[in-house]
Amino acid sequence: MKSSLNLSLGAFTYARLVVNTAQRMIYPFLAIFAGGLGVEVSVISLALAVSMTTSAMGPFLAPIADRRGRKTGMLIGMAIFMVGMLAASIFPSLVTFFIAIIMGTLGNNVLLPPIQAYLGDHTPYEKRGFYLAFIELSWALSFILLVPLAGLILEHALWNGPFIFLAVTGAVGTLLIWWIVPNDPPIHNEPIAVLSDIKKVFAYTPAVIAMLMGLTFIIGNEMVNVMFGVWMQEAHGLQVAALGLASMIIGFSELGGEGIAAFLADRIGKERSIAVGFIANGLGVIALPLLGKSQVGAFIWLVIFYMTFEIAIISTLPLMTEVMPKARATMMALFIAALSLGRAIGDVIGPQLYTGGMWINALACFVLNILAVFLLTRIKLPSQKERESLP
Repeated sequence: MKSSLNLSLGAFTYARLVVNTAQRMIYPFLAIFAGGLGVEVSVISLALAVSMTTSAMGPFLAPIADRRGRKTGMLIGMAIFMVGMLAASIFPSLVTFFIAIIMGTLGNNVLLPPIQAYLGDHTPYEKRGFYLAFIELSWALSFILLVPLAGLILEHALWNGPFIFLAVTGAVGTLLIWWIVPNDPPIHNEPIAVLSDIKKVFAYTPAVIAMLMGLTFIIGNEMVNVMFGVWMQEAHGLQVAALGLASMIIGFSELGGEGIAAFLADRIGKERSIAVGFIANGLGVIALPLLGKSQVGAFIWLVIFYMTFEIAIISTLPLMTEVMPKARATMMALFIAALSLGRAIGDVIGPQLYTGGMWINALACFVLNILAVFLLTRIKLPSQKERESLP
């Protein structure tokens, strides 16, 4: 059983490495994609916002993983992702760029909940922080390995070159999940009732508070995240290769944050680990006016910002898997949809605030982090008796 779980972990991590890259490569190369497509940066930012909003469709597909098996849900997520990558690869245009970003994000939001639910089904809560943090290594590794590679492809090919690469590697990830992950019996054998399952989550107060917490935290961080590439170019004159280096530095920072989260969440408790991440991220982000004056200081600031972000967000995942154990995939899909909605809001607001200077984005992020800490204190996990009575 352990051997099978380890092989599945490898398949999950590889697939998510590829899927994450489709979303993450846009941020540091925002201006590069805009130039390749002949549009303003705001148009690419809009594509990101639309993709995050559209990915809210994920929860409507999540009940499939609760009622037809986790593996089925994963394969549907990878199929959606592949449609987007192939569209931009075969028919390059602004329209297919939008399609690729939208389908890539939606595919990720359909793929991730059944993976998290699968690990929730097969690992004890006391050790779940480690397993969920492990698959999140793919988030950092995408910035370390594949985003810089996407930068190299952009330097020597058309703007859709990275999408061709992701279509090929995505096909490999799909085959790995199909071949390695065991077929799993569904949690519920009843007919799929999408709206009913979603209503159950929204009727449970701790679940709603948890989604609001994630939404608040992500809005603040995305207002900074969406503009960091533009800021680094304008403030310090970084070009494509240097932005690729910045991506690698961010990736290593996130890798460190994921490692810290894996260590802390199972030892000091998920709630404390989340609070540490929220507060440290807030303190780090308001250090921007001090550290951002020099290129070296800016890189140090990026390390702090992204490392503390990972500590916070990775620590939330095991907590979320226990909010509604009988509807894990649906709960996780709604939580991820809340994060995506937060990214969409941040992608729209971020460029507007940036007209007043990057420090305004940083200050807004700090305020929202404090609000997220307050919401965290209002989340209560169900007792064993309450778990039995939950729908």
